[in-house]
Amino acid sequence: MKKILLLLALAASLATGVSAQAVKVYDEKADAMKQINEAVALAQRTDRYVMCQVGGNWCPWCLRFAEFATTDSVVAPLMEKNYVYIHVNYSKGNKNLEAMRFLGNPGRFGYPVFVVLNQKGEPIHIQESESLEEGKGYSRKRVEKFLRLWNKESVEAEAK
Repeated sequence: MKKILLLLALAASLATGVSAQAVKVYDEKADAMKQINEAVALAQRTDRYVMCQVGGNWCPWCLRFAEFATTDSVVAPLMEKNYVYIHVNYSKGNKNLEAMRFLGNPGRFGYPVFVVLNQKGEPIHIQESESLEEGKGYSRKRVEKFLRLWNKESVEAEAK
């Protein structure tokens, strides 16, 4: 449902000429630890990992990735199949410090930053976003590679 609302909001912003940055994908009042715990429970039930996109509505690159991850014809299905995708807010008004510590203080890499959690809820990878960027957006090839390298199937195959 959240994905559908995001897509509708992004489509409306394009149709009206309002920038995608006007769309809010982060819940600035959310308890991030509760959000993470709920995502881990869903990941366990659906045999996926969790993809935490850490950032905020103040970050243009965060909003660009949110749009890209839910609309790109290659990336969106990979995200849907392999990850429970959540937006973990970090802003002046709600720094979610407990969650930031739990996720390994990923802000040191800049924003957005992606933290992959396994089905036990353990952070297994922190990915900065700069290497995924291309021009004023994101590289499908680089993002696809990242998503394929850190999904449950790939990580667990490597461990065998």
